Amino acid sequence: MADTDLYPVKRALISVSDKSGLVERARRLSKAGVELISTGGTLKALTEAGLKARDASEITQYPEMMDGRVKTLHPRIHGGLLARRDQEGDLASMEEHGIPQIDLLMVNLYPFEEAVASGTDLAGCIAKIDVGGPAMIRAAAKNQAHVCVCVDGEDLDSVLAAMDANDGHTPLNLRRKLAAKAFARTAAYDAAIAQRLAEEVEEPSQACFTQGGPLLKSLRYGENPHQKAALYATPEKRPGVASARQAQGKELSYNNLADADAAFELVSEFNPEERAAAVIVKHANPCGVATAETLADAYEKAFAADPVSAFGGIIALNRRIDAETADRIAKIFCEVVIAPAAEDAALDILSGKKNVRVMLTGKLADPTQPGWMVKSVAGGLLVQERDRGRIAQSALKTVTERAPSEDELADLMFAWTVVKHVKSNAIVYAKDLTTSGIGMGQTSRLEAARLALRKAEESARENDWVAPMTEGSVCASDAFFPFADGVKTAIEAGATAIIQPGGSIRDEEVIAAANEAGLAMVFTGMRHFRH
Repeated sequence: MADTDLYPVKRALISVSDKSGLVERARRLSKAGVELISTGGTLKALTEAGLKARDASEITQYPEMMDGRVKTLHPRIHGGLLARRDQEGDLASMEEHGIPQIDLLMVNLYPFEEAVASGTDLAGCIAKIDVGGPAMIRAAAKNQAHVCVCVDGEDLDSVLAAMDANDGHTPLNLRRKLAAKAFARTAAYDAAIAQRLAEEVEEPSQACFTQGGPLLKSLRYGENPHQKAALYATPEKRPGVASARQAQGKELSYNNLADADAAFELVSEFNPEERAAAVIVKHANPCGVATAETLADAYEKAFAADPVSAFGGIIALNRRIDAETADRIAKIFCEVVIAPAAEDAALDILSGKKNVRVMLTGKLADPTQPGWMVKSVAGGLLVQERDRGRIAQSALKTVTERAPSEDELADLMFAWTVVKHVKSNAIVYAKDLTTSGIGMGQTSRLEAARLALRKAEESARENDWVAPMTEGSVCASDAFFPFADGVKTAIEAGATAIIQPGGSIRDEEVIAAANEAGLAMVFTGMRHFRH
């Protein structure tokens, strides 16, 4: 390391909203001979702990004003942060105007994100927008060649360790690392503010897409071991994998989190006050979905729908996990169980499977809640609204000579809910509010229908059923049938009713095939493509 990379820390400005660990760290700086400057509540906490610190108003020669809104926005503060120590002109300006050199900045911002998360009204959120903090952070980060900037206590711990190792100096590589983190922090902070304010605007600006948040955890790797990965939070207040409490089990992997998210979003579609629901997901696709009067029965039905694929899968439940359900889950190998809550007895049972990750979300996600979905492409981001599309039973259009029965309608609505969460091209067979066969991710709708039938036949063999559960089932397609061949496959599978968006130039041909076989068919006018 070159000597020019090292700069001493002689003066520090500390102004924090989160004061945990503040006094201990400030005391270490003081023992190292660092002069402390502070403001407001931070200054009070330091002086009450017996530490000597200068009030920033002594330096600016202006008092704090406007309820503390104006205190550090002053040339004697920003000049001390921005002055280049190797530029004679900057040093001369400091001398002329009585600007003290500031070598270390420790600032964490007003808790705006916490205010949003707690449901604070707009005025309260605006009151938590920090102005001076981000300005100082950016100034110190820009002058990374000479100044250390810390946005949390761990950053200051790193600086103190470097000072101990380098006789009170910090190395350039550390200052640059801290600067990069500081700019990321202010970017995420501003993104949270922009997102909250956009909620108050009928047509928010789309000139820039802003989204960001703090690191929640670094993951061992991504989809594959050679890929790095991490989980970050966003300002969105939505129950799910990012905010869930892990009650037990091994560390969650990238794939665990992605699959658990897919499972939980689907199970959240089912109202727990009406019926219990269970979803089993493998590689981001549902392989078994069912509803029943009890959670244990819903799980058993979902598992039986595709027991082969369920091995090593992700299980999502829409009700509190009870002991009976936990006992049944414990009989198989699964990676994750995610639910709003769990009884103590259920957790005791699942603790016998120490590697199973149990995630508790507090409540279900709201399928109608607005939000954004983001996908990276080369050189850009594809951004779209979350698929909140839902069709009421009364909005279905019967297009065949025969209308569906009440039981068929219930199964059609169930299958339509499931197919929304299946990768396209997608076909779902369902019977008695349980999936019978699911065909997903195929390059043709015909092949998706064939795959769904093959899965149903496989499940029949595994369960020793006389016939696959597609006999007497209904069929859901995420998009229209471009040809009658897909419908004919559904007929061969034993389906008696079909739900699909409609809109093909060959709709008449498709409807005719359904009429010829005596099927009922309804159009939704809405599709659910999913990549």
